[in-house]
Formats: sequence, structure tokens, C-alpha cells
Amino acid sequence: MSRALWNSFYRGRKVLVTGHTGFKGSWLSLWLSSLGAEVHGFSLPAPTDPSLFEEAQIHDLLESSTIGDIREGSLLRETVARIQPEVVFHLAAQPLVRLSYRQPVETFETNVMGVVNLLEAVRECPSVRVCQIITSDKCYENDNRITAFREDDPMGGSDPYSASKGCAELVVAAYRKSFFGTASQTSIASVRAGNVIGGGDWAEDRIVPDCIRAFQKQESVHIRNPHAIRPWQHVLEPLSGYLHLAYHQFQNPQTLAEGWNFGPGPGANWTVRQVVDALVARWSEPVPPPRIEAPVTNKLYEASFLKLDISKAATLLNWLPILTTAEALKMTAEWYANRALAKATFQTRSFTLKQIADYEAGLAKRTEMWAS
Repeated sequence: MSRALWNSFYRGRKVLVTGHTGFKGSWLSLWLSSLGAEVHGFSLPAPTDPSLFEEAQIHDLLESSTIGDIREGSLLRETVARIQPEVVFHLAAQPLVRLSYRQPVETFETNVMGVVNLLEAVRECPSVRVCQIITSDKCYENDNRITAFREDDPMGGSDPYSASKGCAELVVAAYRKSFFGTASQTSIASVRAGNVIGGGDWAEDRIVPDCIRAFQKQESVHIRNPHAIRPWQHVLEPLSGYLHLAYHQFQNPQTLAEGWNFGPGPGANWTVRQVVDALVARWSEPVPPPRIEAPVTNKLYEASFLKLDISKAATLLNWLPILTTAEALKMTAEWYANRALAKATFQTRSFTLKQIADYEAGLAKRTEMWAS
């Protein structure tokens, strides 16, 4: 695996990942560790069983792992002060739309006040040079437009989850203007990705984990909204954007202290049904056909169309995704299929690291965006 990415910027550097026990946080922690970073984590225990964090034994690769709730501001501040990180990636959140309907208070407390607590901790810690708040493509006020959302579009949300992410973006902007101005050496950015997929996601109410659970039981997967269109992308795509942006933030702290979209490329907006059919086709054995759920009059609101404009990242950072949706689904299906075939002998960490290495090789072959 090449270690020349980002001019070895992450080698030996102290990095704090909040939400490191989650799906995205686990991939990021594993990648940072492979880049030679000194990785620290702050999070609740792994949110699912099974979990990528536990199966890949990511805990063993970390310099420290603090189990805590980002709503506990004092504990978070104490942890950041103890670690003295240079780079902070804030992923800890309540990440599910449908759960936000059942737990709206907890969703707002976690996704809004959690960001406030993190930024307060960063404000008190002079070692932090780069801080990224990972929000969501659902932070935008979505009127089901057929054009892509740009970074300067209004924030909003018709459900508690989306609204909480829009609020988080406003918090970031307010803190940036109030406390991290032009004289500050700390660069505060917010980043938004598409519908992220990849091996090791076991969350409820997400179409890929729902498919895998159904496949393993030889059952039909239930599809709520087959015609909904989403910007699907493999988890390594936005993570590469976050890592790339953080490297450049360090060099240009205030110039790049803004909001950024790291979505997939053209042609990535597939319907939910297309994604399910692709996973069915790539599973290792035949499975029953999917079942479309009957529409209900009081169903929870879900936007029917969502797309991100990534021209800002492409133009100013020279960042571009390298995987098609078909390739992202292939990588995802291979991860789960190999785990299902190998069962107890599946080497979760090594297989995940191999996919990271393959992705890095793809970067080297297909783009020059990592040139210094």
C-alpha cells in the first residue's frame, strides 16, 4: 500500500475521530492508522451487533479510545485537552432519518448540541489546526428539485434528522465567524456526503444492511420507496475527500474553512430498486425477489430526489470520485459475500485494508488529484 498520499502528512500526526466506533468512523480510523497517524477516538460503544469496529479489532490500532457521549460537554473537553490533537474529524451523530422520528429530542441534542460541545472543546485546545464537522447531504432545504445542491444553498429539513443537520451547519458557520476568524490558526470546515455504502454497515433502516440481512436468511428484502433517487457512493469516496481537504486546510487554514460537498460523480443517482437489483445480482447464491411494501397514507416523509453538486471540490481542491455506482456496489457486495462465505474465518481487518489498498491503487492509476 502506497504511503505517499498527501505527502505522508498523516504519518505520526495526532488525529481525533469522534464516532470512531460507527460504520464510517471505523473505516476512517482504519485508513488513518494505515497512513501512520496516531489515532484517538471518542464515541459511544459500537452502535450495532455485529459491528465493523469490533470485528476488525480497530481498538487495538488506536492510541486511545474514550467511550463517552458527545452530549457530555465536560468529558469531551477533558478528552480533547488530554489528547491535544492537531486534526479532528467529528463524525459522532444520530445518523438515521426514521429513528429521528422516534427520538427527536435525542437527535437534536446529539446532532446540534454535540457539535456545540465539540467546537467548544476545540476552541479551548490550541493544538487543533484542522477541524471537520461531518454533517449530511440531507442538511439542505429539499424541495425535490431535479438540480443538484450547491454548498451555498439554504439549510433546512422536513424531518428531525435533516433539520438537525441543517442546524449543525448553522452552528458551524456561527462558530467560524465568531471564534475562528481570519487571525485564527484553526480551520473549521463542514463536509457533506451522499448515501454512503460499504462493507461493515449493519445499521437499521438502511437499504444495503437490510438487503444483506434478508439475503442471509433467504428472505425477500422489503423496499419502502423503490423509486426514490439517491447519490450512492462507496464510503472510501467521501473519506478520501475529508482526508484531502484536511491536508489542504492545514496549509491554508482560513481559505478553505467553508462547507464542502463530497458526493459521487455523474450517473451515480440510482433508484433504491436499482441498488437492490444490483446487490441481488452480485450475491453468492439465489435469493427471493424483493417485495415492495404497500404505500401507507401516514408514512413518514422521505425526499424522493437528492443530488449533490461537487464542482467546488473538483475546482478548488482537484478532488474527484473515482468509482462508479456499479463499482461501489461491487466492492460492497464482495465484502459482505466474502464474510458470509468465510463465516467465522473471515479476516475482517485484512479484507477491509485490502479494499483500502485497492482504492488507493485506483487513485494512483486514474487520477492526479493527490499531486502536491
